Amino acid sequence: MGVAGPFPGYAGRPPGPVMDRDEADRALARLGAEHEAIETSLLALQDHAGRRLLEGADLTGVTKERWAATEQSITLLWGYFDAYAGAIGAAREIRARRRYPNREDLLALTELLRGQGVAVASTATRPDPSITGPARLSERFTLEELVARMNELYARSLDMVVASDSVWSALPARIDLLAAELRRTRSLAHSVGVRPGEHPAGDDLESITHELTTLRVQVISDPLAFWLPGPGSAAPGGGRPDTARYDRAARALDDVRREIEAVLAVRQDAEQRLVRLRDVLSRADRTLAEARSARGEVLAKIAASEVPAVSGPPTALQERLAAASEYRRHAQWHRLSPLLDSLEREAEDELLRARESLSAVTAPLAVRAELRGRLDAYKAKVARHGLAEDPVLIERYDAARRMLWSAPCDLRVAGQAVLRYQEAVAELLDAGRSSAPEDRR
Repeated sequence: MGVAGPFPGYAGRPPGPVMDRDEADRALARLGAEHEAIETSLLALQDHAGRRLLEGADLTGVTKERWAATEQSITLLWGYFDAYAGAIGAAREIRARRRYPNREDLLALTELLRGQGVAVASTATRPDPSITGPARLSERFTLEELVARMNELYARSLDMVVASDSVWSALPARIDLLAAELRRTRSLAHSVGVRPGEHPAGDDLESITHELTTLRVQVISDPLAFWLPGPGSAAPGGGRPDTARYDRAARALDDVRREIEAVLAVRQDAEQRLVRLRDVLSRADRTLAEARSARGEVLAKIAASEVPAVSGPPTALQERLAAASEYRRHAQWHRLSPLLDSLEREAEDELLRARESLSAVTAPLAVRAELRGRLDAYKAKVARHGLAEDPVLIERYDAARRMLWSAPCDLRVAGQAVLRYQEAVAELLDAGRSSAPEDRR
């Protein structure tokens, strides 16, 4: 609720010459307008929603201390206002005696309107004589001094009321909205198996719940502990609510929500990922089986060659895959999510290792196949040049072929035989080109 600004300052002159009738009338008119403005401001402060909340709240901390002082200030304000209104009323009575006031009336008006003609009881001006000094029965003020004191008390009281109301208007509603979101997140987390003591996100949710509960209680009981005054601002209520703790809780809840969404994504595509994992591990098993079979063939057909050993199937991965299936069956998605991530990486690594093992085992067979292909290619080349009946080539070809098609095959010796055949073919072809007739053109 808005409250009128500080009371208008008193514009009278210090005591001096006696006022005439026109000066007194103008001063009374001005003071009447000031009186209405002050009364409007005080009534607005009295009806302010923040003040009513402060009156009914169970306050603690700095807010409790400042509200006790503010209540005294508001009581003082009304005491000052009553004295101010009484002085104006007395001045109006004096002026109303005669149409043309005499000198005695003008002297009384001058004292009331410009001098220290307002007497305020000491209980209103000095609430704590032990602090301010010996108590006096009353104290006298000019109207200007009285308005200045009311302005000071009003600004201080309004600042405290507006700051408390601003915190109460901003933070509790936001905390309640975040708490509602927290309840939905906790329900979702429970449905996917994210519980305190079983998953870090569950522990985080418990921590956020406790923080929001504590924060709301503290905000309601001590709002001024969450108020940041504006730098260099002298206006009442200048500043903003301190939302640092709320913001941290909101960010923490966002992090937990993203983690739970990741777990939900695992729940939605867990079966497809498990099927792909089984397929990858099955291919790795078949590749290793093929490598073991090829190793036996190599050992039987290739001599003088080192053939690497082939490991067995990845039983550890199979066991973890079975555990993943159990997690899915029992809806333990928070455990399934990290397990699937690691299994997918390790399964791809296992398939690559199996393929590399097969390539290493079958390398001698690939070498033999390459030598056979090279031998047949040179034989075809010899035939194209009409040298297929050359006895040296026939002898060397037969020797190389027997070595390559016999078991076990010594690849080193067979490679040398193929090389000798290639050299013989090259010599014959070179000799044929040198004996050909020279083109004299």
